[in-house]
Amino acid sequence: MYQIYVQFKCLNGKREAFVDALKKEGILNAIRNEDGCHRYDYYFSEADSTELLLIEAWESREHQQIHLTQPHMARLREIKGDYVEATVLGEFSLKK
Repeated sequence: MYQIYVQFKCLNGKREAFVDALKKEGILNAIRNEDGCHRYDYYFSEADSTELLLIEAWESREHQQIHLTQPHMARLREIKGDYVEATVLGEFSLKK
């Protein structure tokens, strides 16, 4: 399993609107239905109203890389420009 996190720094008052826009466009459903997607979930920080965390889990790194080339991801990047000012991502592993 390949897992990554994406930490978004959203513009003031835009965090929830960003996720709502992705839902409205059908992007989240499209991603969750992609081959190899096990998890694609957003979490809101209680301490910072501009912080949004995305946790992704894919069957493999290759599945995640294919995901980045999908048309709905191009649309996500367009939408993101109106809501997000910075993005940090990284990989992680959960030990059993």
